[in-house]
Amino acid sequence: MASSNSSLLQLHLLLQLGDRLGRLRKSQSLSTVEMASRAGISRGTLRAVEAGDPTPSMGTYLKVVSALGIQGDFALLADGVMRPATSNTAAAGTSRDAPLARIVVSADLTRHRIQDLQSLALHEEAVRRVRAEPELIQQAQAVLQKWVDAGDQRSVSLWVEWKDILEHRKWRKALGRTHRAQELRQASPMTAVLPPEVRKSILQEVRELKEGVVLEIAGRVRQ
Repeated sequence: MASSNSSLLQLHLLLQLGDRLGRLRKSQSLSTVEMASRAGISRGTLRAVEAGDPTPSMGTYLKVVSALGIQGDFALLADGVMRPATSNTAAAGTSRDAPLARIVVSADLTRHRIQDLQSLALHEEAVRRVRAEPELIQQAQAVLQKWVDAGDQRSVSLWVEWKDILEHRKWRKALGRTHRAQELRQASPMTAVLPPEVRKSILQEVRELKEGVVLEIAGRVRQ
């Protein structure tokens, strides 16, 4: 079972949150222009939120949540769930964590969704490593040049973009939630900077997320 602290799980939950916010907006028949205006943000920022992008701040996500009228979801997280302890329990007169529910989080098994989640996790780790060790970028550039020399015309436009991304460190283009970003990740040389054990670890997390990760929702019992 995957750890509840898994970076892949955190990524998946953020993507799921963005997807839910987008579906709620549509269920309320709100256009992106109307929603952005109501939340006091730009349409571009709204698109990032609905894509589960980690770039917008927590405050920005809260603006969207408030505009949709679902502040209660965040209130439970921020303020806690309070339950009085009964007099005939050991919890009476004490303050302790009490599990209220257990939920299972699992990845969308639709082929393209799980593959892109995996690809996004690999690329976020690759970018993190390149930022920490800039010299690693030479490995990705060498792989890219090898592909270009091989002359596969189907991916030329993507490789041209990758050359610019690597040269100017435009990581947002590769880590975005757009269709083009997904295409770029499918033709990416970035995984070359990842050690085999790191790739193996991420792939294992993906397999475990498919099976489901159990999370516990806990409240604070107080007198």
